[in-house]
Amino acid sequence: MKLIGKQILNNFKEQYADVRSQIESWEAEVEEAQWNTPIDLKHRYPRASILKDQHVVFNICWNKYRLLVQVAYKTKTVLVKKIGTHKEYDNWNIG
Repeated sequence: MKLIGKQILNNFKEQYADVRSQIESWEAEVEEAQWNTPIDLKHRYPRASILKDQHVVFNICWNKYRLLVQVAYKTKTVLVKKIGTHKEYDNWNIG
């Protein structure tokens, strides 16, 4: 998959050092992934939340942080939309 929006992740890693290794692992896995459907994604990330309009929320650092992306399965693209604390996530307006 092509990962777009890495600067959002890089900025977050600078602010929250405890998340760095998990985000870097997630980035590497996404770039190697070949997801054709949400089912493919759920096989690797069973706790990811599949939302409307191809949005997906990943729990990072044991649910301390939330990562919102939009997946375009046909073009093999993952767009990073937001990342934040669990508390910040509660205030996001998704879709």
